[in-house]
Amino acid sequence: MASLNYNIDFGSVCKTQLIFCMVLYFVFISLSNLYPSCPSSDFLSSFWKTAPDISISSRSVVSPTISNDSPTISAISNDSPTITNDPTISNDSSTISTISNDSPTNLSHLVFGLVGSELAWHHRKAYIESWWRPNVTRGFLFLDKEPTAELLPWSRASPPYRISENLATFLKKPDLTAQRIVHGILETFREDHENFRWLVMGDDDSIFFLDNIVEILAKFDHTRYYYLGGHSEFIFSNYWFSFSQGFGGAGFILSAPLAKALAKDLENCLRRYEHLEAADLTAMSCIADIGVSLTPLRGIHQMDMRGDASGFLSSHPQFPLMSLHHFDMMEPIFPSMDRAKSTSHLMKAAKVDQSRMLQQTVCHHRQSNWTFSISWGYSVHIYERIMPRSYLQYPIETFETWLPNPTPPHYMFNTRLPSNDSCEAPHLFFFKSIKTTPKNDVFTSFSRAWSRGLLPCSSNSAEIITKINVISPETKRTEIERCECCDVVRVHGSKATVKIRKCMSDEIIA
Repeated sequence: MASLNYNIDFGSVCKTQLIFCMVLYFVFISLSNLYPSCPSSDFLSSFWKTAPDISISSRSVVSPTISNDSPTISAISNDSPTITNDPTISNDSSTISTISNDSPTNLSHLVFGLVGSELAWHHRKAYIESWWRPNVTRGFLFLDKEPTAELLPWSRASPPYRISENLATFLKKPDLTAQRIVHGILETFREDHENFRWLVMGDDDSIFFLDNIVEILAKFDHTRYYYLGGHSEFIFSNYWFSFSQGFGGAGFILSAPLAKALAKDLENCLRRYEHLEAADLTAMSCIADIGVSLTPLRGIHQMDMRGDASGFLSSHPQFPLMSLHHFDMMEPIFPSMDRAKSTSHLMKAAKVDQSRMLQQTVCHHRQSNWTFSISWGYSVHIYERIMPRSYLQYPIETFETWLPNPTPPHYMFNTRLPSNDSCEAPHLFFFKSIKTTPKNDVFTSFSRAWSRGLLPCSSNSAEIITKINVISPETKRTEIERCECCDVVRVHGSKATVKIRKCMSDEIIA
C-alpha cells in the first residue's frame, strides 16, 4: 500500500514539472518575438565548457558597409576582429586607430592666422615674406584696417589679407586690441578649415620655420585636443601673465578638434573674459574652460629680450627651432645688416636645412688648445682653451631684460655673463654663405665679425683665423635627445674647417 502511494505521488510531481517547463517554453518564445534584440543570457554558459566558443554577441557585430571613410579595426578578441566605421571609438589600447594609416602631416595640413596692423605692416612684411611660401602655405593676415595705396597692389609674396571684424557690436569697451587678436582664431577658422589638422596663430613680426613645425606636429595626434606653445624667456612675463599660457606672438598651435571647439564658443568666451587686457591670457582662459592645458614646446621663442640677442641664438636649446618673435625689439641679428636683411639672410640657411638651424655643436682642436662652438646657420665661437659642453650650453648674456628688473632671476634659463678674460671670451664669427657640394655635403662659411681686442690666452692665439668652413651632412638631423659632434679637420693660415658628424656612443664632449 505504501509502495502504491509512492508511485502515485511520483507521477504527480513529474506531470507538474512537465507542465511548468512547457509554460516557461511558451513564455520564452513570446518574449523572444517581442524583444528580438535582447542579448542572450550567460546563465547556462558554465554548462557548455566542453564545447568550443564560436559565438559572438549580437551587440559586438557591425556589418561592414561600403564607405569612403577608412574603417577602424577594433579588436574584440585576439581571434575575432570586428570592422566598424564608428568615429567615436577612442584610440586606446584595444583599438587600432586609422591615425597610423593616415598620410603623414605635411604643410598643407597647417593653417596660419597672423594678426597685425596696417601701420606696422609697411616694415614687417619683410619678416613674413622671408618664410612664407606663396601658393603653398595656407593662411591669412588680419589687419586692423584697409591697406593704404602704398601697400597696393598687394604683394603676391605676402599672405592674403583680411580685415578684422568690428567687435564693438557685442563688446562694450574702448580698447579691443586683445579681443581682436583672440577673435582672429574664429576668423581664421571661418576662412579655411577644410582638411586641416593644425591652426597656427602668430604675430606679423615673427619668423616661422615651417619644416621644423611640420616635423614636430607630425609626432602629435591631430585628432586629439592639443594646445601647443612656448613660454616667455623673461621669467616675470610668465609670472605677470601666466605660466600656463602660450605666448602667441611667437605662435601657439591648436589641433583641429580644439580649434573647432574654441571657435564655436569664442564670442561667448570673449564676453566672459571681457575684463582681461592681454590676448594670450584671454586665449588661454578660453582654452582652459574647454578642459585643455598648455603643452610647452622649447623651440617656440617669444624673444622677450632687448638689445643683442646673439648670445642666446649661439646657444640654442637642444630642440628644433620653430619660431622667433619680436624682431622689432632687438638689434639686427647679423652685423652690418638691418632687421629685414638679417631675417632674409638667416632664412638662406633655413632653406637648405632647418633641422640643424641654431643647433649647437661643440668640438676641440687640442693641438691649439681651442674649443669651437657652432650654432648651425648662425655663428661660430672659438675659445682659446678646452671648455666642456656643460658650460657652453648656457647662453652668453649679451641681451638685456624685457623690462627693467634689477633683481634676479631674470630668465627661464641659466646664462653666463660676458667676460673680458681672454681665456673666457670667444672670437665671434657669423654666417656668410651656404651651398651643397658634389659629395652630398652642406658647406657653410662663417666670417669674423671683428677683432676681439684682447691679449691671447696662450701662445696659440685664434686672432689669425678670419674664416671658418663648416661641413655638415646633407641628410637631415633626426635626433632630438642628443646633439651632434664635430671634428676640426684642418687649421691652415687664416682658415679653419670643421666637419659635423654623429656622436659616438660613448663620446665625451669635454
